[in-house]
Amino acid sequence: MTTAPTAGPGTTEPAGRTPRRRAVVVLVSIALLALLTDLLTKHLALQLLDDRAPVRLLGGVVYLTLTRNSGAAWSIGADHTWVFPLITIGVVGWISWMAVRLRSLPWAVSLGLVLGGALGNLTDRIFRAPGHFVGHVVDMVSLFDPYGQVWPVFNLADSCLVSGVLLAVLLELTGRQRDGRRVGAKGDAAPADATPTGPVAAGSTKADAEPQERA
Repeated sequence: MTTAPTAGPGTTEPAGRTPRRRAVVVLVSIALLALLTDLLTKHLALQLLDDRAPVRLLGGVVYLTLTRNSGAAWSIGADHTWVFPLITIGVVGWISWMAVRLRSLPWAVSLGLVLGGALGNLTDRIFRAPGHFVGHVVDMVSLFDPYGQVWPVFNLADSCLVSGVLLAVLLELTGRQRDGRRVGAKGDAAPADATPTGPVAAGSTKADAEPQERA
C-alpha cells in the first residue's frame, strides 16, 4: 500500500496559491464595496442636499452639506485638478503590483480600502463637471461645523482612504508583511506559524530524548 508523498520544500508554492487567491478576493471585494457605496452616497447627496441648508446630526457633531471640491483637503491644489487623477492612477497601479505577492488578509483589507477610496474620487475626476479629468469631487460630511471650518468636508471615499492608510501604518509597526510573514523583534521574518512539524520535528524530539536514555 503506497502512501501519499509528504509535502517538502519543493511543494510549497501550490499551497501558497490559496492564501494569495483569498487575499486578492478580499482586496477586490472590499474595493468594489467601498466604490459602490461611495457612488451611492454621492448620488443621494446630490438628490437630497442640493440647494438645501446643512443638515445637523448628533447634536452638531456631524453636518451634511453638499460641496464640490476641485482640489484635495482644504482645497489644496484647486488650480491643478488634473494632477490628482494621475496620482490616483499611479496608486491603483502600485496596488495592482502589490497584489502579485499579497498573502496577508489584514493587508488585503488595507489595500482594498485604499483602492476603493481612490477609485471613488477618480470617478468624480473623470466623469463629473466641469470636464474629463478636471471634475470636482462631491463631498458631503462636515465635522463640528456646517461649512468645514473645523475639518475639511469629506466623503466616504476619503474615509476609506484614511482608514486604509492608518491600517497599513499599524501593520507596518507590528511587523506584518504583505506576503503573510511577520518580522520579529530582531528583524528576522518568519511565517505566522513557525512551529516545526513533520519529520524534522520528530527527529528533533528523538535526538533530544537520546541523552536522557543513555543517562
